[in-house]
Amino acid sequence: MAPPIHPFDSVRDYEVRLASKLVKDSYPASANVHFVQIDKVDPPKKDMIKYLEAERYGGVKPQIPRVLYAYYYTDTFDFNKALVNVTVGHIITKVKQPKGVVGPLLPDDVMEWEEHCNNHPLVKAEIEKLKLPPGYSVRNDPWIYATDDPNEKRPLVQFFMYVLAGNGHSESNHYSLPLKFSPVFECFSKKFVRIDYLAGGFDATVTPTLPWQEVPAVEYHPDLNGETSMRDVKPLLISQPEGPSFSVEGSKVKWQGWEFRVATSSREGFAIYDAYFKGRQVFYRISLSEMTVPYGDPRAPYHRKQAFDLGDCGFGTNGNHLNLGCDCLGVIKYLDGHGIHANGEPFVIPNTICMHEQDNGILYKHVNYRTNNAVVARKREFVVQTIATVANYEYIVNLKFVNDGSIDIEVRATGILSTMPIDENVKVPWGTIVGPNVMAAYHQHILSFRIDPAIDGHKNTVVYDDAVKLPRDDFNKYGIGFVTDRKYVEKAGYVDQSPFTNRTYKIINENVINPVSKNPVGYKIAMPARQMSLADADSFNNRRAKFSTQQVWVTKYNDHQLFAAGEFTNQSQKDTGLGEWANGVDPVRNEDLVVWATLGFTHIPRVEDFPVMPVETHNIHLVPFNFFDKNPALDLPQSNQAFNKSSLYTGDKAVESCCKTKI
Repeated sequence: MAPPIHPFDSVRDYEVRLASKLVKDSYPASANVHFVQIDKVDPPKKDMIKYLEAERYGGVKPQIPRVLYAYYYTDTFDFNKALVNVTVGHIITKVKQPKGVVGPLLPDDVMEWEEHCNNHPLVKAEIEKLKLPPGYSVRNDPWIYATDDPNEKRPLVQFFMYVLAGNGHSESNHYSLPLKFSPVFECFSKKFVRIDYLAGGFDATVTPTLPWQEVPAVEYHPDLNGETSMRDVKPLLISQPEGPSFSVEGSKVKWQGWEFRVATSSREGFAIYDAYFKGRQVFYRISLSEMTVPYGDPRAPYHRKQAFDLGDCGFGTNGNHLNLGCDCLGVIKYLDGHGIHANGEPFVIPNTICMHEQDNGILYKHVNYRTNNAVVARKREFVVQTIATVANYEYIVNLKFVNDGSIDIEVRATGILSTMPIDENVKVPWGTIVGPNVMAAYHQHILSFRIDPAIDGHKNTVVYDDAVKLPRDDFNKYGIGFVTDRKYVEKAGYVDQSPFTNRTYKIINENVINPVSKNPVGYKIAMPARQMSLADADSFNNRRAKFSTQQVWVTKYNDHQLFAAGEFTNQSQKDTGLGEWANGVDPVRNEDLVVWATLGFTHIPRVEDFPVMPVETHNIHLVPFNFFDKNPALDLPQSNQAFNKSSLYTGDKAVESCCKTKI
């Protein structure tokens, strides 16, 4: 029998159906309620702390109702948000959003708009001007319209157009054959707005649509890419003959001293809740909060290319169906996600989260050179992974729980570059030519991870330590001394980067002192200094995504403050998230606080990134820092051949096992 539903559990299909029915029933049938997203609301934290304490230590659990939010449009194209208590079956509130607030896009709608665009008479007339060869056709990518006009209140979508090669293959790479016109439509009315013409030269000069100059497509699919002699790759099998070292009951995962819950999310992909290691609480909630992708091509309409892949689209909504032997190796536990249709009917996105354990080399080793005896243990990780396809790009997000009490947040970017047309023999300084008449613009991927700590409790403090030289004096007469200088974050705001002082950020509990170090217990946020947003401070790019301008933010905890750029990002004109919450006023020292870690990477495309991009990997590490009284991994079994069952390469002479003790 399935365990009872937990307040942190993913939304259920029957809950979605009830919420959508209650909302629809509250309007006349003529309102034509059109849903774009429905999911659960996180419970109030003060109630959940009592619930979790009773769950862990015994006692009466408070009743916590399940509440869902619903985003939807009506026949007047007004955008609305409702909160629905599905435990008792009533609508808490319905609010029509102000004009100009635009909700996330529904995948079903996007597919419908694609077809509508290509079949619109004015677009078909433009396609006719191309005089395409027989068998060739046109494909489009709908893009978030973003913002450049404070007076624009309509929900809009911009279509970038491409030629689909006439090879008859559904997977042919249209991104290698971009066109020079770009229609704009109103989203829900589907009303034609205009066609933007795209420059192909060094300046912003545009020309009317001319017959297409035929160039070969740069293909990635194995059927088309021209690679006929494949490498000899022997199977590399991940085997766990005695089964995995983890257990899953409902949303609860236990592995190697770790305990936590995993829940899928339409917007975030997944969230981790209530994480403990070796019986001590360390984090209340961790998730990817937002990602913005601003492009650096200044020519219109590319200046509007700024996606918010979570707020505009939904990471879970666009989650991949992961497959055994492809996306995850070993013994896999899958979790299903969910999506909705416009009528509010839910559907399953199967296997959108995979969970498994993997080896990641040596965790620690020491050889006593006097005896040649070694101690060595291997680093093993428990991986929670999701992959989202947002049009051309794939983003792989891993939270890796490590057997030394650390957590590795890892992002891998792959997929296909978003491309633009470029004229023959033209080079531009804001992009790379990656194929015949095709250019990939410079751009940035800037992600905000929301880290809600609970380092031995919910009263925590953020500090930052710089390594600084001691002054040269009689005590430091050789001039080699250095110390750390600690600063405390007192008010909500950000911390500047300082790589040349080796600045490190830590979350500590000033109320719990480590008995060995005599310092407060804590976790370090380890990540290299990164370039943040390159847009001007007063640009729409930065006004809409304040989080993208600094690497570490600290705010006081408040319920429902989950998204770094605010709740509604599609065509937003200002940041209603950290832009308001990191206000320099709220006290955050020894408080219930939230840390927002910004992981940014500036992508200067290379030819090798096309036609499909090898993964680019970036990490944030959450590492115990004076949290334990010694290395917490000393209880791991020693690595040895009897356990790992490695084999020698054929033809090599036998060698003594490096991890065999001589005692």
